[in-house]
Amino acid sequence: MTTEILTRGELRRAGIAALVETLGAVQAMRFLHEYASGEGDYTAARQELLGEPALEELIQEIAAARTSEA
Repeated sequence: MTTEILTRGELRRAGIAALVETLGAVQAMRFLHEYASGEGDYTAARQELLGEPALEELIQEIAAARTSEA
């Protein structure tokens, strides 16, 4: 094992090579797909979708969901 610091590109290539060697090409690509970074601003999208509900509103929604499940 080397203690040399790799560049980001070198590290990525070595990691992919290790995954392919261990898992095979198809499973390695499936694994990488699981950890691919998304695009956009999650926080802004969440804020737009959910807004800023009051705590009381959230409690009421949870209670309503529990009632409908029963």
